Amino acid sequence: MPFYLTQVGYTPESWAAQIKSQQDVRERVGPAAEALGGRLNSVFYAFGEHDLIAIVEFPNDAAVAAWSIATSAGGALRSLKTTPLISVEDGLGALRDASKVTEAYRAPR
Repeated sequence: MPFYLTQVGYTPESWAAQIKSQQDVRERVGPAAEALGGRLNSVFYAFGEHDLIAIVEFPNDAAVAAWSIATSAGGALRSLKTTPLISVEDGLGALRDASKVTEAYRAPR
C-alpha cells in the first residue's frame, strides 16, 4: 500500500481546544483513515513550520485526498500538506528508467 507524508499546522483555536481536552490525535483521525482503507503508520508532534507529522498508508491517491479533505474541513488546521512517498527500490527503478529517457529528452535551448 502506498505511503504518504502528511504535515499539519494547527490553528490557535485548535491548540486551545487541545490544551483543554488532551485527546490522543491518533484516536481522532485514525478511524477516518481506516474508513477509507488507510492507516496511521507513525505520528509525531513537531516544532517549527509544522505541528504534526504523520506517515500514513492509503490504497491510492484518491483515498488519501479524501482523508485530507475531510480532516481539513473540520476547521482545526491552518495548513495541511500531503506528499506521496516511494520506496528506495522504486526510487532506484526510477533512476534506471530516467537513464533511458535522458538520451531521448532534449532540454529547451
